[in-house]
Amino acid sequence: MAEVIDELGIQERTIGIAPVGCAVFAYNYFNCDMHEAAHGRAPAVATGIKRVLPDHVVFTYQGDGDLASIGTAEIVHAATRGEKVTTIFINNAIYGMTGGQMAPTTLPGQVTTTSPYGRDTAVAGHPVRVCEMLATLDGTAHIERVSVHDVAHIVKAKKAIKKAFTCQLEGKGFSLVEVLSTCPSNWGMTPREALDWVRDSMIPYYPLGIKKEVG
Repeated sequence: MAEVIDELGIQERTIGIAPVGCAVFAYNYFNCDMHEAAHGRAPAVATGIKRVLPDHVVFTYQGDGDLASIGTAEIVHAATRGEKVTTIFINNAIYGMTGGQMAPTTLPGQVTTTSPYGRDTAVAGHPVRVCEMLATLDGTAHIERVSVHDVAHIVKAKKAIKKAFTCQLEGKGFSLVEVLSTCPSNWGMTPREALDWVRDSMIPYYPLGIKKEVG
């Protein structure tokens, strides 16, 4: 993300929104203006900032518990309104910061602190495929899912993020990139095992690729 901001020459007019959750300290890692938002409310804050400062580049950086649970309404309505902001959505299939609980994206059978016997879809329902859901909305302009489990996919992820920011710069509408990522500590895996789990378990359920692209 930081490389893309530099390459596009937009640092001085970029504003990031970091909600409470795994992304809460994002303002320590990006050398641009940042604004804190309540848990799940980053798209609403981004909407207000972008409408007041339409010449600025506004992005949200959100985890799956934040975006797909408490923030479901905010992301859906920002997307359907076609707000000209960009969301970077980190999906590690778990609540990473608050103790490793089951998230809306937790896979069937996946063990978490609140699903010690594995996610039971008969009780907890099925994981939410955010990209596929948002791609059905008229206000979305670019929706893509990527992964960072190896170098080749990291390179592809950067290209997707650059495309999403370019979409905003061209005023096409709402853009989102979902990034499949790891949480080794809460998964109870080594970093190497976690990377393999993304490849072998997450990608089959969350297929990579562009889900919607407006020309």
